[in-house]
Amino acid sequence: MRIGVYPGTFDPLTLGHMDIIRRGARLVDRLVIGVATNPSKSPMFTLAERKAQVGREVADLPGVEVVEFDELLMSFAERLGATVIVRGLRGAGDFEYEFQMTGMNRALNDDIEQLFLMADVALQPIASKLVKEIALYDGDIRKFVPPRIADEVVARVVEMRTPRG
Repeated sequence: MRIGVYPGTFDPLTLGHMDIIRRGARLVDRLVIGVATNPSKSPMFTLAERKAQVGREVADLPGVEVVEFDELLMSFAERLGATVIVRGLRGAGDFEYEFQMTGMNRALNDDIEQLFLMADVALQPIASKLVKEIALYDGDIRKFVPPRIADEVVARVVEMRTPRG
């Protein structure tokens, strides 16, 4: 069985992520979406919330499951018996980062392949960071994220603005 891992923080899950998930799932027998903690980021949603959001959005995709993880990606992939790590590329900036990450991952375990899927041209500009910024300034994010995710992001922005007393 070919097991692939698609890691990310998914804060929030975007249509670009969904594109890579759908396409990646066709290439392996089982695709595990690893919802990660990332100490260098301040997420809008908790790890449990992000896992639930991704799980809900991929529930209709066969062979796809969602798992949270808080360890080295390569350790996570090894533990699952993965043969490939799926990553999406939007442009040159992503390539530079992924090129360096691939080198490090290969030094850790060169038996697990890195598979890069180019983002759909229409989805290339979408980044979770930008979606959050647009939402914080009351912009319409519905063309960048699934509908329920858009509602949850807007609700979280409202919640963040509401004074606690």
